[in-house]
Amino acid sequence: MSEELKYNEPWILQRADPYVYRHTDGNYYFTASIPAYDRIVLRRSETLAGLKDAEEVTVWEKHKEGIMSEHIWAPELHYLDGKWYIYFAGGDKDDVWAIRPYVLECADADPLIGTWTEKGKMGRADEDEFSFEAFSLDATVFENKGKHYYVWAEKVGVGKQISNLYIGEMESPYKLKTVQVLLTTPDYDWERVDFWVNEGPAILKHNGKIYLTFSASATGECYCMGMLYIDEDADLLDPACWKKLRRPVLKTDREAGVFGPGHNSFVKAEDGETDLCVYHARPYDEIVGDPLYDPNRHAMVMKVRYDENDFPVFEYQTLEEVFE
Repeated sequence: MSEELKYNEPWILQRADPYVYRHTDGNYYFTASIPAYDRIVLRRSETLAGLKDAEEVTVWEKHKEGIMSEHIWAPELHYLDGKWYIYFAGGDKDDVWAIRPYVLECADADPLIGTWTEKGKMGRADEDEFSFEAFSLDATVFENKGKHYYVWAEKVGVGKQISNLYIGEMESPYKLKTVQVLLTTPDYDWERVDFWVNEGPAILKHNGKIYLTFSASATGECYCMGMLYIDEDADLLDPACWKKLRRPVLKTDREAGVFGPGHNSFVKAEDGETDLCVYHARPYDEIVGDPLYDPNRHAMVMKVRYDENDFPVFEYQTLEEVFE
């Protein structure tokens, strides 16, 4: 029997970029990047706490060569139009940083034992000349007003590589309908530590608003979470309608022993009302070598609070600190 779920403590060990999805049957599904970056795994449980000790099933393994043969990163499990989809990023053994976004599809009822089919690289809109041509990763998918949207990170620039976030409406689960729209670029100092990065988008809906969290800077202690927000009735493809907070909403807290929190997802608790933020972090800040290959980014859970104006507040900072 799994122990009771504890907040802001290591929950599922050595699982970075955690993604949790609650299906219509009430079951919770979990996937994440594993330290070897060589396969995609799924877990299922009737409860969130149960995911900790749930059997982990490998549903797909990297290719021996060519595309999708290295750096298998940040899978997300989605259920669209009666089928299961996994969105993930991968590189090429001959060019390990040629990271591109890919899609897997499963038409069976049970994604843990069903057959997964490779749908290839995510397709851009016919009139789009730029999307997915450079380092692209961390895609997420969400629905609003009957339309599905795809949000991802992609690097641009010559010399100084900058990771921005883009959005597009989807034509199908594996192709975009619209050209890319820039949502956010690393504007502030906290987004530019070691690397200029906006990545890892996640969607939270609450009382008519859409909140989009993202992760910034390099993957060590400086890694942190920022946030955009928009009214659900606004034009999601108009960047002017999105507002960006000046300060990070979640960052390293030494007293709490949480270092480099980020790349989160959101899910409802068993009560169907409480919003939870599932994120990864390390229990220490002294890393030998490249943080990307330090395995101890653990999945953790945080309860999302809301202020008197229904604005989400994350545990480590007050709303005043975010807006100051």
